[in-house]
Amino acid sequence: MTTTTLTTTGTPRPRRVPGGPAGTRPRGPAGTHPRASHPRALPPHTVFAERLLAVLSGERPVHWMLGHTVGEAYEQLVRIAPETPLRSLGPRPVLRRCSVQVDTDRTAVEAFATIATGARVRAMAFRLERGEDQRWRCAAVELDGLGATARPAPHPA
Repeated sequence: MTTTTLTTTGTPRPRRVPGGPAGTRPRGPAGTHPRASHPRALPPHTVFAERLLAVLSGERPVHWMLGHTVGEAYEQLVRIAPETPLRSLGPRPVLRRCSVQVDTDRTAVEAFATIATGARVRAMAFRLERGEDQRWRCAAVELDGLGATARPAPHPA
């Protein structure tokens, strides 16, 4: 089966459309077999480290974390994020390492991550808590360096 598409000059060019019943085409690069197992999902602490990195570097808005935070964590992000402490004028910040300490009852984890921006390395710590619905949510965030520690703002007297 062929279809016709127009090239940039406006002349028709035949294009081959995959034929045959659905699911009969080989998957993956030519000469390889499909994987027998599914790709492994990232652990929750790594997923959250990437999410926090996206917010704190200015790639995503703070409200992107609304359903993924509990307690003071969202307010902490609201205070920290406008400063975009992980923004870089050079290379994009990347998650270099993320490790975790699991609570004994497995309902909370304390995680720390190192974030690299070129030659500069920053540290980020955060706490995840598992809710009754078995979903992990961020409960606290802290950054090193530029006073970006998330602490409640003093209330005027």
